[in-house]
Amino acid sequence: MKRFYKSAEAVFAGEGYGISLDGRPVKTPGRRGLILPSAALAAAIVTEWNTSQGDIRPAEMSLTQIANTAIDRVMPQRAAVVQHIAGYAGTDLVCYRATRPPALASRQQSIWQPLVDWAVLRYDAPLEVTVGVIPITQPPASLHALAAAVAQHDDFALAALHLATAACGSLIIALALVEGRLDADEAFAASQLDESFQIEGWGEDTEQARHRQALAGDIAAAAQFLSLLRT
Repeated sequence: MKRFYKSAEAVFAGEGYGISLDGRPVKTPGRRGLILPSAALAAAIVTEWNTSQGDIRPAEMSLTQIANTAIDRVMPQRAAVVQHIAGYAGTDLVCYRATRPPALASRQQSIWQPLVDWAVLRYDAPLEVTVGVIPITQPPASLHALAAAVAQHDDFALAALHLATAACGSLIIALALVEGRLDADEAFAASQLDESFQIEGWGEDTEQARHRQALAGDIAAAAQFLSLLRT
């Protein structure tokens, strides 16, 4: 849509911080109030609205999108969202390794295994590692522990965690991002390890580059959102 307002600003809304456009409160697509728990997050979202020129492009307002998701989708169905995120642990990317070529197997071991080991120390959640793509059954106690780790986050953090988990294809990598074990660049590199290895040998086409750029953007947006929540 065309930009229809002169300026956006953050306003104190009692239980948080709202966004107003020329004095009118912004609502989510679900017609709920866009009320944010952090002044820093509200300020960053105001910047997204104020830097939109001409057309308002929601796809370029990633922080607003994550906040809308938290309010419209996570809050009304929190248990289902937690279950969906936690479900990634059953077939987590970091648990499926290659044997050949040796250089790829070595890279997986050096980057992914420390994350598997970290999950044991952080969540008491040892995971089985296998070779190939045939699904394996993970220890139920570990899956329960990881689900509990997901559930401990509030609705806004859950929205960011959901975005990061989907972009990474790995709950372990996403939790490492949330916990500060990895930064956004490291999380992207870990999640795209196999693809990057193939690109080194065969190059990258335009569509693949665009897809990887979108994933990197999602991971960076999730990391920024989480950082602003805590500020």
